[in-house]
Amino acid sequence: MNSDAAPSHPIVIAGAGIGGLTAALALRRNGHEILLLERAREISEVGAGLQLSPNACSVLNRLGVLDALEPYAYAPDNLRIYSGRSGNELAHVPLGSYVKSRHGNPFWVVHRADLQQVLLQLVRETDGITVQLASTVQELGPSPYDHLLCTYEKEGALEKLECRALIGADGVWSKTRKLVPGHQNARFSGQVAYRTTIPIDKIPDRWRGDSGLWLHRNSHLVHYQIRAGKELNIVALVQEDWEDETWSAKADRETLLHVFKDWPADVRNLIGIPENWLKWALCNIDATGPWTHGHVALLGDAAHAMLPYMAQGAAMAIEDAAILAKHLSGTTDNIPAALRSFERQRKSRAAHIQGIASKNARIFHFSGVPAMARDAVLKYSNPETLTARFDEIYGWTQDQ
Repeated sequence: MNSDAAPSHPIVIAGAGIGGLTAALALRRNGHEILLLERAREISEVGAGLQLSPNACSVLNRLGVLDALEPYAYAPDNLRIYSGRSGNELAHVPLGSYVKSRHGNPFWVVHRADLQQVLLQLVRETDGITVQLASTVQELGPSPYDHLLCTYEKEGALEKLECRALIGADGVWSKTRKLVPGHQNARFSGQVAYRTTIPIDKIPDRWRGDSGLWLHRNSHLVHYQIRAGKELNIVALVQEDWEDETWSAKADRETLLHVFKDWPADVRNLIGIPENWLKWALCNIDATGPWTHGHVALLGDAAHAMLPYMAQGAAMAIEDAAILAKHLSGTTDNIPAALRSFERQRKSRAAHIQGIASKNARIFHFSGVPAMARDAVLKYSNPETLTARFDEIYGWTQDQ
């Protein structure tokens, strides 16, 4: 439902990204009225690709999202790992049917915009969820009935309503996070991601099929097909002194080619194909910090933005949404206690995976002897053993 009239005593969700939309669907299943506020005047996502591992797909499957998303998804059979110095393949990690049989849900790669639009369509088809654009929370105060009095700006005018809770799903640069005492601002990691997509018919055959991960000194490259295989998503991650509080900014291709000047020729040729690149500063937010305060809770990047070196940012937001709904049943009376329980259950997992991502950031960018040792370990590793290393992440379900 997309209405101008706010529901009575809803749960308010700030942010209509992947985490906010998933939370709206999950909480509505428990009978809550939902008011979803999005500061943009139009919900659109210029983003790039993202990886949906089985842990994320298990949640989306329960919400009825996977069937609608499948026409836009691509399921690579393997992740192939290469040396960015020599160009040689070091190892491969079985995905595809192997991961699905192991964990019961697929490993898909999709365009972020496709996932967001599928979620948004389901939200708009669901009675009890109201979406209001060009709207931001301005102030919170207590009400006489143990609710929040929420003041929000809608298209320049201030409106007030009583709500049961405020969920901040408004990303790395969250405004809701300022309502949680002791919060930490996002910290720039010193690394930048360049991204682009290319129509699949514009690239040589060698770049099609399996996903790829290339490792080099202070940089690495990831590529995989999205949009049912019709486009190739490329992400180049490098150490760079650059910072911007935006999702993306235009990037100079020649600058990127200079960074990759000592990479194999076919990689440089691939990077040279697209004319348009975007880049964003990679930031993180300490997952061990506070997520909740009274009737306010954070989820996804607002609570624990992490580096993309485990490809779990979107998955963690999706998991958060499922566990939040698990603690906020339709009969929950003590909202603050339920939100604290949500935080306790989620914090250790988010912090653990955040730590893995930070460790991978160092390992991926090794040089010299450490890089040689890393490459040797990969070269002599059993492929199925490499996949099994992800079991604790991919095998998660909301029933645990």
